[in-house]
Amino acid sequence: MRRLTISVEDELADAFDELVKQKGYLNRSEAFRDLVRRELEETRIREGSAKHCVATLSYIYNHHERQLSSRLTAMQHSHHDVTVSSMHAHLDHDQCIETVILRGPTSTVMAFAQSVIAQTGVRHGRMNVIPVEIDVRKSSRHFHLHTHPHT
Repeated sequence: MRRLTISVEDELADAFDELVKQKGYLNRSEAFRDLVRRELEETRIREGSAKHCVATLSYIYNHHERQLSSRLTAMQHSHHDVTVSSMHAHLDHDQCIETVILRGPTSTVMAFAQSVIAQTGVRHGRMNVIPVEIDVRKSSRHFHLHTHPHT
């Protein structure tokens, strides 16, 4: 591990210390590492160099919207290669929230998520993408994937 020494204005240092405290970090270093990781990974996504990812897609929708529940379920089934799991909860008589865990090629995951968010009746759709590296492990009986963050 390398040590970095940086200089910042007093106001920025005070604001950063407050952020560290609010977020519950034990020290500045952990907060700084998280900020750098996030920026590096967001840059990889924007530039298209993040080939694979894991992601969560969360959205709220009105389950009375014509055929929307069926369409959303059908979309997940037709993209079973990227849909790992989903959780559904009822917010009130009309509104539901779903969170879907996705994994696969970043472009495929992002296209699927956008197609869900764009459905008529889906509201407040948000996705959190984490680029990952993929290792394929083979044994005598089967193979499986190991995913781990790039940074």
